[in-house]
Amino acid sequence: MLSKEEVRYIASLSRIDLKDQEIEVFQKTLTAILDYIEKLKKLDVSGIAPTSHVLPLQDVFREDRTRPSLTKVEALRIAPAQAKGSFKVPQVIE
Repeated sequence: MLSKEEVRYIASLSRIDLKDQEIEVFQKTLTAILDYIEKLKKLDVSGIAPTSHVLPLQDVFREDRTRPSLTKVEALRIAPAQAKGSFKVPQVIE
């Protein structure tokens, strides 16, 4: 079982301020979690392939392909305002 000092230390690492009553609750809860992890460590998983997700997911993004885009002249033609071959925008810094 975790000691109260260990629970206080874990709480301080997590930046959580616990009252004495809460420390006792977390002492039992964290101990139960660690006990369960010990049970899981005993399982033989040598024949199981590692996974990053429980479901077989596939990438849903499209393949990156280069394609023609607007030229500088075309882009500036549709700009609301331009100056010296660049987009002109309202001043945002005083």
